Amino acid sequence: MSPDPFRVLFVCTGNICRSPMAEVVFRDLAERQGLGARIVSRSAGTGDWHLGERADERTIESLARRGYDGSQHRAKQFTAASFSDNDLIVALDRTHERILREWAHDEDEEGKVTLLLAFDPDASTQDVPDPYYAGTEMFDSVLGMIESATRGLFRQLEPALRAPRTPRA
Repeated sequence: MSPDPFRVLFVCTGNICRSPMAEVVFRDLAERQGLGARIVSRSAGTGDWHLGERADERTIESLARRGYDGSQHRAKQFTAASFSDNDLIVALDRTHERILREWAHDEDEEGKVTLLLAFDPDASTQDVPDPYYAGTEMFDSVLGMIESATRGLFRQLEPALRAPRTPRA
């Protein structure tokens, strides 16, 4: 029986800009490090405005400029089941973090919530800015922040991911 993968969910507002970027970048990083089978990288939004939609075209273009494929993304909404379906829930800014902690039913669920930029010691802010109302340059800047922070997150998780893992009961 093979071990269950570690499940990470990235969360932003509408699940069409920041969180899809983080999902794609983190999945790509795990695959390039030979740990793609040990990680499930997903994303969701706190709101339902874009359910089923593709990522914002500027998100897809920004990802493509750096060699990532975000074309398969379809927006999903965070639900109560998202807590039990994931091992780590990564908020893209403090507003999302606050909302997710409020939605948590107990300390275990609340303990799964963290901020993405907490994994980047060089970050000058705690929040990944929302590029939705900005131009292409902002999408590229946000992607750079996400790349740096997801590398930090991956470095923290990597030793556990490389260690033998026991199947879930």
